[in-house]
Amino acid sequence: MPTVDFNAREFILHEANLKQLQILKPNVAVLPWGATEAHNFHLPHGTDVIQVNAVAEAVVQRANFQGAKCVLLPCIPFGNDNLQLGQVATITMRGSTQQAVLFDVADSLVRQGVDRLVILNGHGGNEHSQMIRDIMLDLPIFIARINFYATVPKAMEILTDRSGDHANEFETSVMLHLCPQWIAPLVTADDGQATPSRIPGLTNLPGAWAPRDWAALTKSTGVGDPRDATAEKGQYIFEQCVAVITPALVQLSAAKNGDFPYVVRTHAPHRSPATR
Repeated sequence: MPTVDFNAREFILHEANLKQLQILKPNVAVLPWGATEAHNFHLPHGTDVIQVNAVAEAVVQRANFQGAKCVLLPCIPFGNDNLQLGQVATITMRGSTQQAVLFDVADSLVRQGVDRLVILNGHGGNEHSQMIRDIMLDLPIFIARINFYATVPKAMEILTDRSGDHANEFETSVMLHLCPQWIAPLVTADDGQATPSRIPGLTNLPGAWAPRDWAALTKSTGVGDPRDATAEKGQYIFEQCVAVITPALVQLSAAKNGDFPYVVRTHAPHRSPATR
């Protein structure tokens, strides 16, 4: 029988065995959360999942090398894409479904002694703030969310086009770095022109928000011109994201309850939403 080298990484739940996890004794769980949706004509539907999972793996590995005790949970591949239906196999989760999933993940962790959860988010349509507050009311756990794509605004200065926010030069560059074999030639990409607002009093008002109907917004689902993207730009952005997120995990893992903002209400009732 041929010998196979054992190389399961103890910090990735999908790979690790029970003995590895018992030795690691993680106190921070990292949950990548992506989406499955169209990304212009050149990027795969799994773009948000691929990017956030890659960042999460690199961040957890680096944080643990620096003394943290983090475990990477499997990525949630479906985001809130209600207004992007009508494409081809875009999958959406309602906010109520996402909250139920998040509650059960958090509840499972609490029952096994893990009271710190970080959502690493890779999709702009995912809004976790309210559900985090509600879950922390019911469970003795601290939950934080990091939108990885928003952590390095200075890194955006290397981009030619910084106006867009979907399947744009940023996302295309990162994907060219991570998986160029899945990127169609950039000559096939749409220029990412978006429909201008006819209600600028609303859309240009600081503090205002309105949902975007994607069929009306853009013909390709792209917003922002991706055609100057390069793998070199993507590598730089990726490395900057990993560098700035890692300290958050290291410090959270080392914190004691009461080290603000890591505060766990130990008196919180441990119950399911179905029992309210």
